[in-house]
Amino acid sequence: MRSTAFLLIGTAAVALASPSLAQTTQEQVAQEANQPDENQGDEIIVTATKRASTIQDVPFSINAQTQEDIQRQNARTIEDISRNVAGLSVQNLGPGQSQVSIRGVSAGQIVRDQPGVKEQVGVYMDESVISLSLFTPDFDLFDLDRVETLRGPQGTLFGAGSVGGTLRYITNQPRTGRTEGLIEGNINTLTDGEMGGHLKGAVNLPLGDTAALRAVAYGTRFGGFVDAVGPADGEDVNDGRRVGGRVSLLWEPTPNVRITPRVVYQEIRANGFNRQEEYNFYSNQFTTSGGDDLGERKQYLQLRERFTDDTLLADLVGSIAFGAVELTSVTSYINRDILVSRDASALTGSVAVAPLIGCCGVDPDIALLPSNLRDTTDLKQWTQEVRLTSTGTGPFEWVVGAFYTDVQREYAQRLPTPGYDAFIDAALGAGVSEAVSNGFGPDSPYNADLPYDINQKAVFGEATYDFGQFKLTAGGRYYDFKEVRDFISGGLFSNGDTRIGDKTTSNGFNPRVIGTWEPNRNLSLNVQAAKGFRLGGINDPLNLPLCSDEDEDLYGPFTSATYDDETLWNYEAGVKYQRRGMTFNAAVFHSRIKDLQVTVDAGSCSSRIVLNVDKAHTTGLEAEFAVSPAVGLDLSLAGSYVKAEFDSTLPEPLATRTGIRDGNRLPTVPKFQMAATATYGQRFSENADWYATASVQHVGNRYTQPGDQEAANQIFNFLFFDPVTGAFGNSTRDFGSLRLPSYNLVNLSGGIEWDSGLEVVAYMNNAFDENPLLSLDRERGGRARLGYNIGRPREIGLTLRQSFGGAAPAALAPAPLPPPLPPATQTCPDGTVVEVGAVCPAPPPPPPPPPPPPAMPERG
Repeated sequence: MRSTAFLLIGTAAVALASPSLAQTTQEQVAQEANQPDENQGDEIIVTATKRASTIQDVPFSINAQTQEDIQRQNARTIEDISRNVAGLSVQNLGPGQSQVSIRGVSAGQIVRDQPGVKEQVGVYMDESVISLSLFTPDFDLFDLDRVETLRGPQGTLFGAGSVGGTLRYITNQPRTGRTEGLIEGNINTLTDGEMGGHLKGAVNLPLGDTAALRAVAYGTRFGGFVDAVGPADGEDVNDGRRVGGRVSLLWEPTPNVRITPRVVYQEIRANGFNRQEEYNFYSNQFTTSGGDDLGERKQYLQLRERFTDDTLLADLVGSIAFGAVELTSVTSYINRDILVSRDASALTGSVAVAPLIGCCGVDPDIALLPSNLRDTTDLKQWTQEVRLTSTGTGPFEWVVGAFYTDVQREYAQRLPTPGYDAFIDAALGAGVSEAVSNGFGPDSPYNADLPYDINQKAVFGEATYDFGQFKLTAGGRYYDFKEVRDFISGGLFSNGDTRIGDKTTSNGFNPRVIGTWEPNRNLSLNVQAAKGFRLGGINDPLNLPLCSDEDEDLYGPFTSATYDDETLWNYEAGVKYQRRGMTFNAAVFHSRIKDLQVTVDAGSCSSRIVLNVDKAHTTGLEAEFAVSPAVGLDLSLAGSYVKAEFDSTLPEPLATRTGIRDGNRLPTVPKFQMAATATYGQRFSENADWYATASVQHVGNRYTQPGDQEAANQIFNFLFFDPVTGAFGNSTRDFGSLRLPSYNLVNLSGGIEWDSGLEVVAYMNNAFDENPLLSLDRERGGRARLGYNIGRPREIGLTLRQSFGGAAPAALAPAPLPPPLPPATQTCPDGTVVEVGAVCPAPPPPPPPPPPPPAMPERG
């Protein structure tokens, strides 16, 4: 059984002995070394620097979770993985809507209707960029070689969006010369929830001597665990499924050429959201139901909700080596169709109460109308990267390249509310609804179309020189960015904007310098200074008809204004040590952030804007420790402490409303996060191993938005409507602290692995049935709905895996040819042919020498 402790961090002799090659070839080296059936110990090889190297040799802080780690954790999403990785945190905003941050670099909750906000962590699948701010694809974790977390800005090699770090899903690549595969089945049940399970399979097939095919398919059903009350009531309404697969082909026509085309497709369907409501416009203490039917794992629905995400990724990676250089090309295309369909009845009904009923005499029954907010995203993204990499064995290594991306993103919102126009026209006059529609259809009080055209070009390079015990790395990236956006809106709630061709542009240079001292093979020390960046954008107009006068005055100056690029300088020092079954890696860091792009809820306007905050910082410590104190026992501990704060204060009342105040915490990130794991295993029989694993994960308290830590913001002007009596109104209440409390998860598992490749695992995740509050969910600033996105309850499950195949047997050497028969005759030197064994005739005697010439007569 491979050591869990050493799976965290290791040293691989195979990588040290290999010459440095480019990414595509080096990924093959990494995966060959990471195979559990290879007799190379428990090392993990990564390609975070575009070269295959051990984690110990990477000159900055990095974590790698391997396929075995993922299986032992029973992890389904990147959120599950994050709890075991120091400094990595994920804010859960519902299915397919998670927000990733590293080292506390976070600017607040990006919500559904902010398509222009860029990500702070770059996410890749192998060589392809898949980041999309809020909607980073939630790809299945099956048949991955590893998940790499690169901490700190990675602007030099990975570009925009990697201001906090980079996350890389590294899939298992096709392998020539072997037939192998894996089949996995699972069944599970949730406390007070439904049954779930999955069936997954992967196969690798050689196609002759120079090609191979790898195919993966998976299907998962997620059991629901949230119950709904109201007209659309039901049990376990947030169930869902994920199906998909990928097919990749490797062709090596010559030893110096590698071509790998691939297609990935995935569908996600969720029938609801993991939302727990504490207050709802229709069900609260001011209505006849009293709100007693809300609370833990419950919500109120007028309409059922839905999330869909269809993702297609096609990429082509090719490399050719010539001399001491390798040329690599990466071409990728992503097409995504996303729908977020929400029950917005509370939002639309709250507008009926304030301001429509009070100011305009609208029939109060308008508040009973079911209203469905539909956010759609249609994304088409092309990227192209070309780079040259040195492949020699000398002390000087380098990589230079160019990058281009073109993004076409069409975002739209519709609010179909059947019967709405009749209520409005009856009170305000015939034709009013059509007059404010701006060309959109009837019975939809809000509509918006936001097409984006984003282009970015960049050149980059990085070089390393090895002086012996000291190694110096330096590099940089220059980028040029342009974004063009239209904004067209219509309906009673909108401002009726028609903005065509709003533009923002920027360019900049991001350097990185790293120094590494390695006094011996067990110890290395590194220091680093690096700059990262997040691209800017354009704010959307406010929904002015919904804004109170106070909110219009406060947030109005920022409507449709551009916000600048966010930049960060990171300074860190790290130590990596490994010897005799013990590994310890740690880093201290300080990041200075300029023009932090903070997302702000514009209160009653039901809008959000982005503000540039002049200064902020993150300072912290992260450490990972792994040891094997006895045969079969592996212990690991990973933790981080991060102090992430604003260093600027906005003028009042913005400081109180937004929480942007010197000393206030940056949102979404816990100060302290820790995970401890213990695994013990021994031989079960002459042909099987057994093991047991226990882990404890602690996630500290957090704030969803910066303003949540201001005491004044926990007082809400709640709006309400009683569906039974028709009573309506508003009431000011103190909700209490908006801080998300810390939580602890205990996970247990045990299994048996047979030498034949069969494995049976029983597990229990969240053993004590904790109800983690992951983010604060609010509608219209909390006036219409207030609650939390929550984690999964206790899960008990059983997983079966069967692996098969492996390295192809070595070809047998051809049998030697039988010795030739002895000839019956032989040829003598004089050409005479005689029988074998006969004596050749003696050669003739040499001819006598010629006589001497006669003497010449004497001359007289």
